[in-house]
Amino acid sequence: MSRNILPLTALFAGTALLLFAGGINGLILPVRGTAEGFSATSLGLLGTGWAVGYIAGCLLTPWLVARVGHIRSFGAMCALAAVAILVSLLIISPAVWIPVRALSGFCFAGSAMIAESWLNEKADAGSRGRIFGIYTMVNLAATTAGQMILTLGEASGIFFFVLAAIVYCLALLPTAVGATTSPTPLTVVKLDVPALWRNSPVAVFAVLMVGISNSAFGTLAAVYADWAGFSLTDIALFASIPILAGALSQIPVGAASDRFDRRLVLLGASVLALATDLAFIVTGSTDPAFLLGLSACFGATVFVMYPVIVAHANDHAAPGTFIQVSGGLLLVSGIGSVIGPTVAGLAMGAFDPSAMFLVTGLCHLGVILFTLWRLRQRSSIAPSLKTVFQAAPMARMSTPETAAFASDEAPEAR
Repeated sequence: MSRNILPLTALFAGTALLLFAGGINGLILPVRGTAEGFSATSLGLLGTGWAVGYIAGCLLTPWLVARVGHIRSFGAMCALAAVAILVSLLIISPAVWIPVRALSGFCFAGSAMIAESWLNEKADAGSRGRIFGIYTMVNLAATTAGQMILTLGEASGIFFFVLAAIVYCLALLPTAVGATTSPTPLTVVKLDVPALWRNSPVAVFAVLMVGISNSAFGTLAAVYADWAGFSLTDIALFASIPILAGALSQIPVGAASDRFDRRLVLLGASVLALATDLAFIVTGSTDPAFLLGLSACFGATVFVMYPVIVAHANDHAAPGTFIQVSGGLLLVSGIGSVIGPTVAGLAMGAFDPSAMFLVTGLCHLGVILFTLWRLRQRSSIAPSLKTVFQAAPMARMSTPETAAFASDEAPEAR
């Protein structure tokens, strides 16, 4: 196994640096924007901008790589990401931050796709699962570390903006100076919603709702925590603990979904998520310990839904279409990520920051009702016909290349 992992150390290091900088970038903007007096609507539009850029990156990066190559494309993405966060520091204005955040989303999707393509090229059939597992852990650890480093300073200065820019630049070094040959062309995914719907209506509807819900929380959780009077350390914990809880809960939830009807597992997770949404709204508590506990419950339920949805869709998909189905659902989730922060930001501005959980609660209620209806329309699939559940990074941190990496299909077959 070490023979398979050691040659990938440089690629893992570059990916870790990229995600570390992304963790800083994703949290410092809403925290600093709140301190600068940005409205909740403007802060929500930061998430919308990021999602638009992210979708564009997923769709356009394969074309860019085909034109100028992997190494040049990856270097350009990292450099532009560094420029984007420095521009956010130089010009503190929502009118500038929103399009610049879209550029960040484009660069993140593009650079992640290229890095994953390299890893996928080096993974053989016997090591692919373990390498993907290591990559997922690197993803989680680096993102969490990037968020938690904000506890070491003040958001009002320039330090975290400059640090993220430096780390973005460092991320391009492993591929720029390494001797690794360029991998096969990147995965191209065409969004065919009618085909996805015919395959699994539950998957399409649920992944859209989950995209709205998770993007609203991912973008505006820091705004809610600031409104609750949290310190910067507690704000970072409020954003990070749900990710950790979601990662840990994938193990038992995945085992349950392999044993029972995945729609029932999705239904159970949605019910628990809705209960957590209501707890945030009804209690009105501002106690950090209580809200951090609720955030753990929230993450443990909402961040397991996406891999369960993907597994359910692939249970009903034709053989050899894992990448197309998973990549298509990822783009549908991306569309939800465009909607979620905007709607939640408007709701928070019209009412109060707890209205964010009204938006997420309505999404989870929608999943519950639609899944109950579909349970009456289609019987469950036989356990012997199920695909194997695979833990996965959050949808906002995944690309179509992640789906290719997680599949058993050989890279040349893509």
